[in-house]
Amino acid sequence: MVAWIKIKAVYILFYGCLSISFKISDHLLENEVRSSGAQRKLKAQARHDIQREILSILGLQHRPRPNLIERKMSAPLFMMDLYNAMAVVEENEAGFSYADKPVSKFAIDDPLLASFQERNLLLNTNMVMSFVNLVENDIEIYEKWYRKEFKFDLNDIPQDEEIISAEFRLYKDLLEVNETFQINIFQVLALHPDKDQELLQLGSQVVCGFDKGWLTFDITASSIQWLFNPDSNLGLQVSVETLDEQGVDPRSIGIVGRNGSQDKQPFMVTFFKSSEVHLRSIRSTSNREWNEESTKTLEEPDNPLLPNLSETFLSSSIGSNRYVRQSCKRHELNVSFRHLGWHDWIIAPEGYSAYYCDGECAFPLNSHMNATNHAIVQTLIHFINPDTVPRPCCAPSELLDISVLFFDDHSNVILKKYKNMMVRSCGCQ
Repeated sequence: MVAWIKIKAVYILFYGCLSISFKISDHLLENEVRSSGAQRKLKAQARHDIQREILSILGLQHRPRPNLIERKMSAPLFMMDLYNAMAVVEENEAGFSYADKPVSKFAIDDPLLASFQERNLLLNTNMVMSFVNLVENDIEIYEKWYRKEFKFDLNDIPQDEEIISAEFRLYKDLLEVNETFQINIFQVLALHPDKDQELLQLGSQVVCGFDKGWLTFDITASSIQWLFNPDSNLGLQVSVETLDEQGVDPRSIGIVGRNGSQDKQPFMVTFFKSSEVHLRSIRSTSNREWNEESTKTLEEPDNPLLPNLSETFLSSSIGSNRYVRQSCKRHELNVSFRHLGWHDWIIAPEGYSAYYCDGECAFPLNSHMNATNHAIVQTLIHFINPDTVPRPCCAPSELLDISVLFFDDHSNVILKKYKNMMVRSCGCQ
């Protein structure tokens, strides 16, 4: 009887412990699942915060969502050419090379879209925008069958941007006819239901049937007027005439319209210069602070946007287990637009090397530390009396600009230069 009671007691104790063990395991597993879910949520929040901050730096209120559009259309190809030209200037200044410059190979057998004059404009330009023609078909104007209509939406131009040049570009295909034509471009000033529209001639060009390539018309004055008075933007008209003033259908001499090849579509391009390049506005502390867990998550080595901070530390002299920081210098920091999921609207670059500055500014300051005179004095005072002043900080001593090529919400292509985006050198300050 006593033996049976002992066996029963052992049985109860064993299964009781087993039950408790299962409950503890279930609890730990549940906590692990919750922790994993919280970690994923934290990474998603950190990703969102990074996206928001970079959009703010780019001067965008939200992520553009352009319509699905062929990147081999004429406007994006033209802008790629300008981007490559601007990238060459930046490479020469910075002493580096963009590994992922887009290749602008045109389907047309024609010289580069961007002319020498347009490339020179880039030196004084902060932003370039191309605009697609909003007229869906090659519409004929009343009985004026030899005229075609073109319209462009300039409403998305930032208010602080000043137009320094604007062009309307048409492509003319080869026509095996030895005849001369005059192409005229007009600004529509007023519309009337019962009579002809009021037009202002902006320019003209004389072409031969054998001519082939892009025709460029200056529409700077009209664009400035449209920018200040959007209601006056009634579009452009193009007409073609023989030298004896007989109207000719533009398509019959090889002028490519909306129904033509994508890489020969008409478009408008505008060059801007802002009086002051506005970067992101200073936000309140609450918007800029991330909690400690978020910061820890971002510092993980597998995060493609931030460096592994442990790489900034090296072991000290031989025989010592103590770790010391490197002296102030530049470190790798790669920003990937593709990893942010922005490859559908950012055409180029896929990312860039932002770099960052880190390291000690300890006495004595070496020449390679690019220390300012003030930093040298501050270091001496700190060396004599550390409690008086702190050490100088390792910070960028020279910054470089980068150019970004992207679509806006209306599938217009924008090439914009952003100041102070890349560290060229670091120093103690």
